[in-house]
Amino acid sequence: MRRTTRNWSLPLLAATVLALAACGTTEPAATPDAAAPTGEQITLTDARGQQVVLDGPAERTVGLEWNVVEHLVSLGVMPVGVADVEGYGNWVQSAPLTGEVTDVGVRGEPSVESIAALDPDLVVATTDLPEAAVAQLETVAPVLLVRSADATDPIGRMRANVDLVAQATGTQDAAATLLADFDAKLAEGAAAISAAGLEGRPMAFSDAYVDGGQLSIRPFTGGSLAGAVAAELGLPSAWTIEGDPDYGLASTDVEGLTALGDVEYLYYDNAAVTPDPITETLTGNAVWESLPFVRAGNVTRLPDGIWMFGGPASMQAYVDAVVAAVTG
Repeated sequence: MRRTTRNWSLPLLAATVLALAACGTTEPAATPDAAAPTGEQITLTDARGQQVVLDGPAERTVGLEWNVVEHLVSLGVMPVGVADVEGYGNWVQSAPLTGEVTDVGVRGEPSVESIAALDPDLVVATTDLPEAAVAQLETVAPVLLVRSADATDPIGRMRANVDLVAQATGTQDAAATLLADFDAKLAEGAAAISAAGLEGRPMAFSDAYVDGGQLSIRPFTGGSLAGAVAAELGLPSAWTIEGDPDYGLASTDVEGLTALGDVEYLYYDNAAVTPDPITETLTGNAVWESLPFVRAGNVTRLPDGIWMFGGPASMQAYVDAVVAAVTG
């Protein structure tokens, strides 16, 4: 279900799992012996339970999913190669790429030849990457896999992934600062929601896409990273349908929105990639226009470029956008 034009390979992998009625808990990352200096071997255990041995903190890294790329950039480690550089630039604006970064192919189907030419000392990917691709890449460089997502503890999973990438790159101090800044942003946002008298206000967040002229709405339930962050702000998820066990994503249509009632409805898309599917498809739709939150004007499209499957940098931008939407 890869949609190259929308660059949705990661989210649509989850949607595919959901369609098939698609785990685990957030395992702690292995801790090496302090921050190893260059030249001192580092041994980590990745999401496969497999040991990954590095000769020292990785410097020439390749990132094959946008969340791990965001982690690397946020920690001050600019990758030499990234899967779908253009798509990353459109969707992940909180941690921009700088300098010369080589595009190594599409996510899920990277070019092993392009990666080998970069002579990396570490390839960072997620458990969404097919095993055959991982096996090929391991002939080129060590491959560190993080679990893509975990609907039982989305924020904990994000934090554990940041910690593991930091250990591999010797950037534990930067990780501590990054996560502390995220915690401070959460506290700041929660205080703003409380001051506005909105604590406990239900919020429904989604994206949407048009396929064959049919609008599909994808709820980000309480098990999604976006849903969990909103709950920390004091805005519990209004979705009652169950999401998939990894990303916390579900599927519905405009009729399914009638179960929401009086809520704050937020959604996102990207103007650089596609027209707004909500306004494009639902303008003049009788069911949509009868919804309480539509009649009350409580519908907000969030700014472009916030990656809802990303890391602390993206989630800080998301907190600002959500607070502005519901208090403005």
